[in-house]
Amino acid sequence: MAVFVLKRDSTQRLKLILSFSGAYLFAITILHLIPEVYEGSSHSIGLFVLGGFLFQILLEQFSEGIEHGHIHKHNHEHHAFPYGIMISLCLHAFLEGMPLAKGMQNELLFGIALHHIPAAFALGSVLMQNHVKKNNIIVLLILFSLMSPAGYLLSNGLSNGSIGDIDKYFDRIMAVVIGIFLHISTTILFESSVDHHFNFKKLMAVLAGIAIALLNFLFH
Repeated sequence: MAVFVLKRDSTQRLKLILSFSGAYLFAITILHLIPEVYEGSSHSIGLFVLGGFLFQILLEQFSEGIEHGHIHKHNHEHHAFPYGIMISLCLHAFLEGMPLAKGMQNELLFGIALHHIPAAFALGSVLMQNHVKKNNIIVLLILFSLMSPAGYLLSNGLSNGSIGDIDKYFDRIMAVVIGIFLHISTTILFESSVDHHFNFKKLMAVLAGIAIALLNFLFH
């Protein structure tokens, strides 16, 4: 909702937040998620990681990169605005919430929340720039915020047996999410520098994100 308050240009600040979240997301994927998913699965699980990576590329044809902070102004007749953007963002967030039901996934929870903050800010900014009514913007932001919890609730229902058994396919769900995280985090890190110029603030944000992930890894 801060998008209604911060009227001035916050592009540089948003890029630093994105760099921090991208680095953290990439680090927890390498340190925590990939080893865990490969530990109890065959090497064919890599097909699902690759599938998640490609699926995120497909989603971004509709969301146009809002997941990693891209803000574009659209023509109201644009095919992806606003329904394509909302559907792809909500599906993306729903899938990311599903692995949270399996055990204590604190690093994953923090990573999801961290990169959804700039995504939600970008979504609100796009809707404002395209003169969507304020009440409608609030409804869409709330809908987006509910998607990861909804994914968790469905997955939790499956894991406790009230709906089914998640253990049979949990590693595949996690592998798809890993593929999504790899795409988003690497895209953020590659795109947040203009013409690949050295940026001290970005470097500090990236190192901070990696440091927190390392601390979680070392003292988990």
